[in-house]
Amino acid sequence: MFDKIKALSKETLIYGTNTIVGRFLGFFLVPFYTNKFLPEEYGIIAIIYAYIAILNVFFSIGLESGYMKFSSTLEIGSKKENFSNPFLLTFSNSLILACVLFFFSNELTYVFQIDAKFSYLIKYTSLILFFDAIVLIPFAYLRLHNKARSFAFIKITNIVVNVALNVILILVYKMGIEAVFISNLVASILTFLMLLPVLLRNFTFQINKELIKEIIRFSLPIIPAGIAANIVQTISRPILKYLTDDSVVGIYQASFRLGILMMLIVSMFEFAWRPFFLNNAKEPNAKQVFSKVLTIFIILTSFIFLTASVFIEDIVKLKLPFNIYLIGKPYWDGLSIVPVILFSYLLYGIYINLMAGIYIEKKTKYLPLITGLAALTNVIANFVLIPLYSYMGAAIATLLSYLVMMLSIYYFSQKYYPVNYEYKKIGLIFLSLGIVTSLFFFIINITFIPWYVKIIFPLLYALLLFGFRTITLSSIRSLKS
Repeated sequence: MFDKIKALSKETLIYGTNTIVGRFLGFFLVPFYTNKFLPEEYGIIAIIYAYIAILNVFFSIGLESGYMKFSSTLEIGSKKENFSNPFLLTFSNSLILACVLFFFSNELTYVFQIDAKFSYLIKYTSLILFFDAIVLIPFAYLRLHNKARSFAFIKITNIVVNVALNVILILVYKMGIEAVFISNLVASILTFLMLLPVLLRNFTFQINKELIKEIIRFSLPIIPAGIAANIVQTISRPILKYLTDDSVVGIYQASFRLGILMMLIVSMFEFAWRPFFLNNAKEPNAKQVFSKVLTIFIILTSFIFLTASVFIEDIVKLKLPFNIYLIGKPYWDGLSIVPVILFSYLLYGIYINLMAGIYIEKKTKYLPLITGLAALTNVIANFVLIPLYSYMGAAIATLLSYLVMMLSIYYFSQKYYPVNYEYKKIGLIFLSLGIVTSLFFFIINITFIPWYVKIIFPLLYALLLFGFRTITLSSIRSLKS
């Protein structure tokens, strides 16, 4: 069993190195933007990128997952057909949608909740969405064929170019928020060019109608599911804009991005997890492995949640070189939402883990229901809570929606692919976390605690885990090996 987990860990480490380096470089833009742009300017960027995230689903139409499912088994058609058919579908669909956005950008500014003078940003958006969509199948090919190093190199190159162009265009050429979109577009085009050899090696114009039919049947339920999932992640920005203003959106976005550490762990795990469980689903001890992976994942992410929550204000308010901060002072009011966002990502990570059963048993038809319930929860909670608690209301709405996603997918996964998870250990992990987190926030609300004293709280959490025998020295040695 541990050999399997070791293999997953190795892939996760490679994807994780890419994700950590890439996200770190990308996160460099947060202090850069928040020290260069006003909250209302950063709010415009956040609004448009929220719509980009939602529109990504319409451009990809779930075909990445369909490709990975059928290409991993070759149930129908050849390898090249399994690559080319979903790519052609993605290309055609993306081209049509990109043209609509590009040529009707003036009319769509109202939909994007931006002033008419920013219509040119929608043109950039259409091109970014197009190039990001047509590289999905080549990237999925690299993941499925264990080409993690190539995957990582291309992803990191994309982000390095993006970040470098942002700095040059904003600092040297004194461009405003337009520089953000130009940099993204150039990086997306470069990514496509780097993946062109993968595309040419695996491409054929041969159409397999049966394969296309099955891929679409598998992928179609993922479209509404993907839309709903992206609504969960992004809809708070448009609703915040509708109920407040660009400045509040900018403050919320800056603090939301501080959840990067948990997002990194979940992202790197997700990249490795899906091909791992698909390739190991038929192993006799697969369910035992999946159970152990969930426990390990919760231990790791809960420790990260607690540590980041305890030290986030100290980190943000530490003065950096060139007299700047991790996020600019005008954005500090939103720091209170960071622990909520961190825990939301923890729940999302559990959701990703529990997703295995749905994919293995081809029950993706339930994904629209699962994510739809979460999206509905998110929208209702945002409209109820934002007028009462501003951006904290939006953060709580995000947490509630991820909780709904996690509980829903647990129900359906266990119904069709029951796994005997380590419930006692998981319960004790969350009990320990709840005790220490509550103690920290109780004390911090009544008195000031210097950063060096705060180290006590992660240590106390570790002691509780050992005290409850959730972690033992033998299990640590096994994981270390």
